[in-house]
Amino acid sequence: MADQVRTLPPSSEHPDASMVEENAGGAGRFPPRGRPVITGINRIGLWSLYIKEVRRFLKVQTQTIWAPAVTTLLFLVIFSVALGRGGREVLGVNFPSFVAPGLIAMAMMQNAFANSSFSLLSGKIQGTIIDLLMPPLSEGELMTGIVGAAITRALAVGCTVGLAMLLYPGVSLAMAHPWAVVWFGLMGAAMLAQMGLIASIWAEKFDHNAAVTNFVIAPLSMLSGTFYVIDNLHGVFQTISRANPFFYVISGFRYGFLGESDIGGAGHVAWAALGLLAVNAALAVLTYRLLKSGWKIKS
Repeated sequence: MADQVRTLPPSSEHPDASMVEENAGGAGRFPPRGRPVITGINRIGLWSLYIKEVRRFLKVQTQTIWAPAVTTLLFLVIFSVALGRGGREVLGVNFPSFVAPGLIAMAMMQNAFANSSFSLLSGKIQGTIIDLLMPPLSEGELMTGIVGAAITRALAVGCTVGLAMLLYPGVSLAMAHPWAVVWFGLMGAAMLAQMGLIASIWAEKFDHNAAVTNFVIAPLSMLSGTFYVIDNLHGVFQTISRANPFFYVISGFRYGFLGESDIGGAGHVAWAALGLLAVNAALAVLTYRLLKSGWKIKS
C-alpha cells in the first residue's frame, strides 16, 4: 500500500498526491506532532470567537444594552433631583451635565466587566469550556477575542446611555476634548474587561462572580467621584480616591466633555491617561499568564 501511494503522480486530478508521497516516504511536509500548523495570528479563529461573543450579548440586547441605559437614566434623575436643586453648578456646569459623563463611563465599565466575566465562567459551569480551549487559538487570541467583545458591548452601552441622557432636560454632552472621551472610555472598558476575564478564571460558580461585582466593582464605581468632586472630601479620603483607578477613568472621561476635571490641568490628565495605559498593560500580562498556566480552567 505504501509503495502504491508513493508512486502516485502529482497532477491536477490529485493535487495532494506529492504531499502524500513524501509523507509516506518519511520526509513529508506535515509537521511533527506537537508542532503548530498555524503560525502567526489565527485571524479566522480570532474573528469567529469575537463574533460569537458579540452575538451572545446581542441575542439578549434588551437585558445587556437597553436595560443599562434605563438604569443609568434613573440614576441621573434621582441624583439630579436629590443634589441638583436650586441650579447647583459643579465645575462650571449644572449638576446634570456634571454627573452625566461619569454615569456613562460607569455604565460602560460595569457592562464590560459583566460581559467578559461570564465567558469562561459559563463554560466551566455548563461543561462547555472545551469549546473555547480546543480550537487552535493561542492564549493571546483567546484573551483578545473575549476582551474585544466586552469592549464592543461597553461602547454600545455608552452610546445608548448617551442618547438616553440627551432626552433629560438640562443635560449637555458637547465634547471639549474628544480624544479624552475616546481614550478614557476605551481604557476604562479594557481595564474592566480584563478584570472580568480574571474573575471568570478564578470563579468556580456564579456566587463567586457576584461577590467580585458586589464587593469590588460596585464600591470602586460608587467611590470614583461620579457624583461629586473629591475636593469636597477630607484629605485622607482624597488620598484613597486618588488610589482608585476608576476615579481617573471617570474624571478623564468627564474632562473630555467639560474641559475640567478634579484630576487637575491638562498635564495631570495626560499623566492619568498614561497611567491607565500602564495599568491595562499590567492586567494584560497577568491575564495572559493565567490563561497560559491553565489555572482553574484546564485542571
